[in-house]
Amino acid sequence: MFNKILYPTDFSEVAGKAYAYVKQLQGAGTQEVVLLHVIDHRRFEVLAAHDSAMRAKDIEQKMEKEALREMNAVAEELQKQGLSVSVRVEKGVPLCEILDVADKEDVDAIVVGSHGTSNVAEMLLGSVSEKVIRKSKKPVLVVKR
Repeated sequence: MFNKILYPTDFSEVAGKAYAYVKQLQGAGTQEVVLLHVIDHRRFEVLAAHDSAMRAKDIEQKMEKEALREMNAVAEELQKQGLSVSVRVEKGVPLCEILDVADKEDVDAIVVGSHGTSNVAEMLLGSVSEKVIRKSKKPVLVVKR
């Protein structure tokens, strides 16, 4: 049913719970997983405005390197389980990048955690997962905390 799924993660606790579901979906026919982490570029625009642009770029590169390290560890675990895995670290607005990758990769479903790393912002602005649910053309499996 869901041959190829997208698993966007912000490395939060709830994203970890969603990851447990990703591993179980192989039993339901999943063969391929696209792992995605989005570095929100808006954070760096604010930092660059208050600090040097060079410092913001250094921090962004460090975050990208750390994300790739974590994503590759997850990919290795899924590959050992027999799944085909691709890893993507994108920069931009999380909602836009998630929807864009879902379309470009032509996934059958998206698996997300219900809340990410910034619960206060989510209460005020609406969570990324809620926006993905509303705007996605693909089925979305939301894992609650």
